[in-house]
Amino acid sequence: MTTQNAQAHEAHGFRRKMVGRVVSAKMQKTVVVEVVSHTRDPLYGKYVRSRVRYKAHDDKGTYKAGDQVEIQEHRPISKDKHFIVTRLIKKFVEE
Repeated sequence: MTTQNAQAHEAHGFRRKMVGRVVSAKMQKTVVVEVVSHTRDPLYGKYVRSRVRYKAHDDKGTYKAGDQVEIQEHRPISKDKHFIVTRLIKKFVEE
């Protein structure tokens, strides 16, 4: 680790940040965010899509299904919730 990276790690800990799309906002203060990542297959070189769904804390209930948001790792809030929504990237516009 570099010294700057080590200092940030000690001060705040390592918290992952991911960008995903809200797929469900039907719970109170909780949204389900789907994060899609593309990884390269080591043998064939083909890019494989993988998706993971995380439950994230949305205190005010402002995010709706289809919004693109950034989530950050957090201390456990409930049995399944370990992330919080940090910011809105793009609002969903229905055509």
